[in-house]
Amino acid sequence: MIEEKTVRDVARLARIGLTDDEIERMRSQLGKILETMEELKALDTRDVPPTSHVLGLTDVLRPDEARPFAHVQALLDGAPRREGGYFRVPKVIE
Repeated sequence: MIEEKTVRDVARLARIGLTDDEIERMRSQLGKILETMEELKALDTRDVPPTSHVLGLTDVLRPDEARPFAHVQALLDGAPRREGGYFRVPKVIE
C-alpha cells in the first residue's frame, strides 16, 4: 500500500486539502490503481498498435477551408486602430 506521506505529498502538489479519513481512502484507492498497473505491465503488447482512442471515432467537423468573410468592414469599424484592411496592434516581438 502507498505510504501516507506519499499521498500527502501528491495532495500538496495538486493543492488539494484532504482530511485524515480521505488520506486513508486515497491510500487504498491509489494502491489498487498501482496494483492494476503492475498487472497491465505483465501483458505482452508488442503486437498491439498504438492508439489515441479506443473507439473508431472520426472527425465530424467540416473541412478547414479558407472562405471569404462578408462582414470585414463591420469588424474593422469596431477596431480602435486599423491600417488598411487590418487591425493595428502594438508590436510584441522584437
